Amino acid sequence: MAIRVKINHQIRASELRVITEEGDNLGVIPLSTALAEAERRNLDLIEISPTAVPPVAKIMDYGKYLYDEKKKQKVSKARTQTSELKNIQVKIGTGEHDLELKAKKVSEWLGAGDHVKIDLFLVGRSKYMDQNFLKERLERVLKLITVEYKIAQAVTKGPKGLTIIIEKK
Repeated sequence: MAIRVKINHQIRASELRVITEEGDNLGVIPLSTALAEAERRNLDLIEISPTAVPPVAKIMDYGKYLYDEKKKQKVSKARTQTSELKNIQVKIGTGEHDLELKAKKVSEWLGAGDHVKIDLFLVGRSKYMDQNFLKERLERVLKLITVEYKIAQAVTKGPKGLTIIIEKK
């Protein structure tokens, strides 16, 4: 969604701070003088900062301005990285081999830049076991992860067990 910019006679401010295409500051001048200067150079007067006091306008080709703005948007869109929250679940009695497989999957997800939520699922009596023992069971998985990670959210106790969220360093 592009913001509509005012050009030439659409600008309503009486005075503008005017900048040339080369970046030179012409100072605060009346709108009529700025329009005349833009016309003398065969370029457009584009209001680039309407909220400033006084508003800022630039003398340049409108097509070039639109091209530059699209280019900036494309670059900023490419820089944004979406990260998902992936989830794995382990139980107290999960075997070593299964833990290795889950840790391998977690390493892949971390490598891709995702956050990973690891749940130690507790059923029945295991909910009331010693907290240190349960945390040690959760640590078994963390030790097997091959990618360097940091803890985004420390171990929390929920209704279904213990949860930790990790992300790539």
